[in-house]
Amino acid sequence: MTLSTYFGRQFVVWVLGTFAAIMAIVFLLDVIELMRRGAGKEDAYFAVLLEMALLKMPNMGQQILPFAVLFGSMLAFTRLTRTNELVVARAAGVSVWQFLMPAIAVALLLGALKVGVFNPIASVMTARFNALEDTVLRNRVDSFMTVGQGGLWIRERTEEGQHVLHALAARQNDAELADVLVIRFGPRDEFLERLDARTAELGPGYWTLRDVVLISTAGRPEHRDAIRIPTRLTIQNIQDSFASPETMSFWELPGFIRILENAGFSAVKHRLYWHAMLASPLLLTAMVLIAATFSLRLTRRGGTLLWASSGLFTGFLLYFMSDIVFALGLSARIPEVLAAWTPATVTMLLGMTSLLHLEDG
Repeated sequence: MTLSTYFGRQFVVWVLGTFAAIMAIVFLLDVIELMRRGAGKEDAYFAVLLEMALLKMPNMGQQILPFAVLFGSMLAFTRLTRTNELVVARAAGVSVWQFLMPAIAVALLLGALKVGVFNPIASVMTARFNALEDTVLRNRVDSFMTVGQGGLWIRERTEEGQHVLHALAARQNDAELADVLVIRFGPRDEFLERLDARTAELGPGYWTLRDVVLISTAGRPEHRDAIRIPTRLTIQNIQDSFASPETMSFWELPGFIRILENAGFSAVKHRLYWHAMLASPLLLTAMVLIAATFSLRLTRRGGTLLWASSGLFTGFLLYFMSDIVFALGLSARIPEVLAAWTPATVTMLLGMTSLLHLEDG
């Protein structure tokens, strides 16, 4: 237990130190990039840009953590190898799997904390960052869409005023909404009319409402076969404007996925993100095994620079391969469960196979 605690403490110190160093660099780069984007913007004060950079950091931290575990593990194992502490431990009968267990346990704990505790905090801050980005840097405040238990809600401002559209269901392929209610307002937000339609179809630059009951300020209902309402939205705009997975807590995502599917929209992106979060503890453990493969034999085999470079290259290669697999999952070429779990599982198997081949464990 004493030896395991010592190895675990060394691992935590190096991983957290590496994580803090990378986060500091990323924060500085984010501030510079936000200042560049905010140049000439009326509301882009330095304090606001600094707040945006801070709000963005938790989400960036979730993406950086696997690399921090990989690099921190390599540094920790390299240091223990160079000081011959691992050599003494192996001479005392401690196998490679025994002194890897503290690091693996810490990686699993970090992954669990990331999913259950850190992610909900990061999602709230990311949502706040996106809101500030839209208003401060993009000046995009003319439309808003949301999906709730009651269906789809859309608010859009046009040259003629604004309108609020509600639909109970949607068919994604042909951009058709069912059981539609539209309330139109004038330029001064005065009520103009209410439209109850059986369906609404999104065309190039307009909504086509069919089988419509119109109630204007006169108060007399009128039936129309079809009415067109101008819009600047497309079906892609509507889907992209739903809450992104990064702004949803891990605990809220299953319910939101059900809401999206009940409304008739695709939830592949959200389901893929949820499964990727579930797989993150396994991915962190795999990073520890990969780091051990390229770090434990540095002094015995020589070629320190080559082995270290190979470890870093392998980490980045796994990152890009994960992106490719995720892209296949988003395009529905492969099931989202397979796309989310494949990178972590394959990395884990590669790490275990390499250690079994290189070590006498």
